[in-house]
Amino acid sequence: MSDEFYRIKRMPPYVIAEVNAMRHAARQAGRDIIDLGMGNPDQPPPQHVIDKLCEVAAKPDAHGYSQSKGIPGLRRAQSNYYQRRFGVELDPEREVVVTMGSKEGLSSMATAISAPGDVILAPSPAYPIHTYGFMIAGATIRSVPTTPDENYWRALDNAMAYTVPRPTVLVVNYPSNPTAETVDLDFYERLVAWAKRNEVWVLSDLAYSELYYDGKPTRSILEVPGAIEIAVEFTSMSKTFSMAGWRIGFCVGNQKLIAALTRVKSYLDYGAFTPVQAAACAALNGPQEVVEQNRARYQHRRDVMVESFTRAGWAIPNPPASMFTWARLPPGFENMGSLEFSKRLLQEAEVAVAAGVGFGEEGEGYVRIAMVENEQRIRQAARNIKKFLADYGR
Repeated sequence: MSDEFYRIKRMPPYVIAEVNAMRHAARQAGRDIIDLGMGNPDQPPPQHVIDKLCEVAAKPDAHGYSQSKGIPGLRRAQSNYYQRRFGVELDPEREVVVTMGSKEGLSSMATAISAPGDVILAPSPAYPIHTYGFMIAGATIRSVPTTPDENYWRALDNAMAYTVPRPTVLVVNYPSNPTAETVDLDFYERLVAWAKRNEVWVLSDLAYSELYYDGKPTRSILEVPGAIEIAVEFTSMSKTFSMAGWRIGFCVGNQKLIAALTRVKSYLDYGAFTPVQAAACAALNGPQEVVEQNRARYQHRRDVMVESFTRAGWAIPNPPASMFTWARLPPGFENMGSLEFSKRLLQEAEVAVAAGVGFGEEGEGYVRIAMVENEQRIRQAARNIKKFLADYGR
């Protein structure tokens, strides 16, 4: 009996989990680790959302199986969100499906639409599910750049010209996790035209739709006329409403892709717990001040982080969106490698960050730093890092 399972062999060790295990062990030993590694919101959801969860959970008939594609009220709420936020009209019955977070949605979509041997275009560096969801399904990944410049378009054209079989799906993620890069509507217009010309499906991950800064809202690919003919988009309640552990997200757009995802999910799950879906309705339909407050909170943390880390001797970028900054290793550490640097930073400065190599080969030389601690803790992290850099330079 072999223990060399096909899909497990295709998956390398999860680098991010290695640093997470070290962080957990350090905390178990009583060390005060400032965790800037995982994009895990530190604020609770709005009180009215929690109240709705409790209200519905108290009903005796709320504990049976739910609907795999989501209760009708939640699909309507997401449709209404797209209308007021992006001016996009969606049919909640045929163009919206509820997922257990965008991560589950992406992996289930990969299972639904790809077969062993298919070639998928995915960014590098990228959030791991953008590549490994398809690899688990048996597909092959061809990487394209994350940065949306002219090199990106050349890479897409080269992939179509020189890859056999021709790629069938393109994954895009803006604001990017991990790089925090953003795009404008012109980019999506060009992308939709390219996808139609090359007969490629587009999966857009818009998990950070509401974490944008400096008054520059993110855009949706579905704003482009005709985009729904070739694209779907994934969004999440996790960051917008600080509901990460609730596992609620959405996939919206092209009816064929939505139908395929819905069918696969019908075999895999019975949907999220009904009271959680009802609470998600309350979040989308209720007061939206919390969204603005979250955005303002993360923007202030961003400003504090960039200012304090730079003064500490580590100049980091000023991200236009998301809850991350994507930073090159500090001067003098360039040859260490991102994983070893992350380990050293955790052990010696008590600051956890995510090693860039965990997001793909092109992530080497970088780390992802999350803005998930308050301003006081961020400043403390900067002081720890300043001492770490000074000690290393001696």
